[in-house]
Amino acid sequence: MTPTDTHSGQGSVTAADPGETPKHRTTRTTADRAGNHLRPAPPLWSVLALTAGAAVIVGTYLWVLTTQPATLGADLGTTTLGVMVGYLLGAALIAAGALPRIPRSVLALMPVMIALNIAAGQVVGTMTALPLYLDSLGTVIIGVIAGPAAGALTGILTNVIWGVTINPTVIAFTAGAAFIGAAAGWAARLGGFRRIWWAVIAGAIAGIPTGLIATPVAAFIYGGGLGVGTGSLVAALQGAGASMLGAATIQGLGSDIADKAIIFALAFIVVAALPKRLRSRFPFTEHSAVKRSAARGSGKRSSAGAAHAAAPSH
Repeated sequence: MTPTDTHSGQGSVTAADPGETPKHRTTRTTADRAGNHLRPAPPLWSVLALTAGAAVIVGTYLWVLTTQPATLGADLGTTTLGVMVGYLLGAALIAAGALPRIPRSVLALMPVMIALNIAAGQVVGTMTALPLYLDSLGTVIIGVIAGPAAGALTGILTNVIWGVTINPTVIAFTAGAAFIGAAAGWAARLGGFRRIWWAVIAGAIAGIPTGLIATPVAAFIYGGGLGVGTGSLVAALQGAGASMLGAATIQGLGSDIADKAIIFALAFIVVAALPKRLRSRFPFTEHSAVKRSAARGSGKRSSAGAAHAAAPSH
């Protein structure tokens, strides 16, 4: 039998050399069902760079919470630029560690997904009365097709570019943007995008820590929600007697759970609709291949129903 790769589930395409015992076999090349060569395991320096980048992102986030700079996001002054540099350094480290894992086709797609994030977030999150954001659809799509590191990188770059060009306040929420991109990749790796309802549940679960990450920033630095819809909800909760932190927490959890459930569902639809030839360019999508058992079962039932309908009546 062909030896199996425990990560991809595919067989190795190499055989042992003559006289080579199974103990000393090495897999030189692996391939998927379509014959596409898969990337080798990333080097140690890649893992270290990703770890360091995540540490810098977390450190910058904690610095924002502990210092609570009143001028953060008010303009592109010293405080805002300092926070931006921290997140950019984390992004650079994550990018360095992620490049061995990211296909070039994904790198070419990132600018499009970043533009999608900014456009949706600017319209829905800051201009409408909906208590939603929808500013991470592109981030989640990248996470599903390329993995956690690529998703986190897309989230970081989205907020930094968005902050520099349009809205400096979003820079403070970069840690949450990085987390949701990584969470999408983790959910995809666990098979969370093989069914649309699994994606909805995964999105709702991911929305809980995302909301908790954003809540202190919104409450302590910006006095609640920033958008039209989220700000109105926070004000209404305060009017009902909730504290600023309590109102921001309720709003953040409610909005993020609903927002991420919707976004994960939309990402599922987009990825599932990709042609097979296009999906083959993104090896990570093998984790999100829609299970075909249900499709085969429905096909058999349809065939049986057609045969029954075509049978002559007695």
